[in-house]
Amino acid sequence: MIHQSKTESESVLTILFIFLSFFSLMCFQDFGINYTYAAASLNQSVQNSQDVVVRHNTLLVNILANNLGNRLNQLGSILEITANLPQIRNVSSAHLLNQMFNTLHGIPQADIEKRQVAKNIIASNSGLYEIFLLKPNGDEYLYEPYSTPPQGSTSLNFAFRDYFQGAIRTKDAYLGNVITSYDPSIREAVIAVPVYSLNDNSTIAGVLAGGIDFNVLNKELQSLNITSLDDNVRVVYVDSNGQKVADSDVNKSATPESFANLNSFKNAINGQSGSIIDTMGNTNMLITYKPVKAFQNTFVVLLMQANNSNINQRGILT
Repeated sequence: MIHQSKTESESVLTILFIFLSFFSLMCFQDFGINYTYAAASLNQSVQNSQDVVVRHNTLLVNILANNLGNRLNQLGSILEITANLPQIRNVSSAHLLNQMFNTLHGIPQADIEKRQVAKNIIASNSGLYEIFLLKPNGDEYLYEPYSTPPQGSTSLNFAFRDYFQGAIRTKDAYLGNVITSYDPSIREAVIAVPVYSLNDNSTIAGVLAGGIDFNVLNKELQSLNITSLDDNVRVVYVDSNGQKVADSDVNKSATPESFANLNSFKNAINGQSGSIIDTMGNTNMLITYKPVKAFQNTFVVLLMQANNSNINQRGILT
């Protein structure tokens, strides 16, 4: 077993969290600049004649897709860096899990270093609201925040989850689709990365995972005030199954929705970007779409707007 002194350990943590703080600051600045520009562009499209609707919708969707992709990849990078810390790779306390399996917290307060790393990650990154470590068989090793364990859970093994299977199979960061958690009112998507043993770089010692905070994504979209500019305009982020991740409409953001049947969604999942007329319920909508590649998964940005009679079925002005 390879050991590391307390001083060396603290140095690694210091470097990590300086990096994370800088990372979060840069991310925040980028979002602020891009969202301001996007809102101005959308406002201009409303004020101008209809011959620029498609162009401006495309501009806004491109900005939002880039920002979403950057955020997801940055969160994954943070987890990858964390998974390489010796505090995380050392699973010498795993034997305690069998003794405490019914606590729903993972192991107790024995592995303080791991828990402190997880707490710091959550505190310094608004996009993640939970961090948990799973053993190679999917058993929960620890969960943070410790004070809010999954009380409604009937199982402490998560080997059936797509993010766990994806991280084990690809040996790389993996973005899972939207899932309904132990509590039906809680929906989440998880990014997971493999953790390798301290003894070598080929044996998987576990899977480190972080839950994406949908509330943060909702607030970012809603900060654009899209509906205040045009009540008929709405933007959603959806996963590769068409399940909603975030919504610009504050009145609908908490409501689960599927967009899997839309042709615009199907086009985006096939790698296409563009604008078409799609039918939602009994309403024809001009929908501008763009795929967002993140690790081995694809999310989609959809901008939906009530169809103008001057726009044909291909989304081209006539």
